[in-house]
Amino acid sequence: MPGPGPHMLYAMGSGMALMSLSDGRFSPHHTLIYTINAFFGPDIGSFSEWLSSVLGFSGSSVPDAIHHPVFYILILGLPLCLFYAWLSSVLLRKGLLDSVFGVSLNRRQCLLLISAGSFSHFFLDHLFEENGHSSMYTWILSTGWWENRAPINPDAVMVVGFLCTCLIGGFVYINRVKSAKSIPKQSYQSVKLIIVVATLYSMWCASQIYWANPRRPAVGEEADLGVLVFLFVYFFLPHYLCIKSMQPKDLEIRHLPL
Repeated sequence: MPGPGPHMLYAMGSGMALMSLSDGRFSPHHTLIYTINAFFGPDIGSFSEWLSSVLGFSGSSVPDAIHHPVFYILILGLPLCLFYAWLSSVLLRKGLLDSVFGVSLNRRQCLLLISAGSFSHFFLDHLFEENGHSSMYTWILSTGWWENRAPINPDAVMVVGFLCTCLIGGFVYINRVKSAKSIPKQSYQSVKLIIVVATLYSMWCASQIYWANPRRPAVGEEADLGVLVFLFVYFFLPHYLCIKSMQPKDLEIRHLPL
């Protein structure tokens, strides 16, 4: 499975990209806490399990529960967000870590970053652990068609073709040259379009895999349902949480005495 390097480089690289794109609203404080939780966060469970075995304690199910994208947040989210909010204020007050707006992170922002880090951690873990046989990766592949050569069903071609055409056509229409809409509004409408198409696409795939009897290939041999669910939960969701944790645009710049 991925070690410290890939986890931290992936999270810190994403954080630096958000810093640049947001003009500092996603600050070094955001990036640091996101990076720490993307690596060491859920692995606290594995570390504590190892430490318990070294010290002669065993039989606890807590470490296994912590090494989980959701249970990590539920079990440690509250105490960690309190700690990270305090740490952010100390780092800023001592002049150890910069913040463009001169303010530290609050508890809500820290909780969002803890959650984002947890899901980002498992983005890599699910892909590259257990020799490619993790439960999530196995489920993703199970949504494909591997029995024999997948038949090409005309209704699948029509549905998938229609949805893809709507996606491209809708995007072009929303962002057409003479549109009087602002860029933020165009982006918001484009995101809504993506969500609608992705939902309908997933519903089509699920209907063919789980509701049709006998099961039919949803999109040839492709495991599109598993891929879409995986990308939503472990890629788009953590980045959305990072964006929600940004400092507000109308925040007044305050310089704290250092």
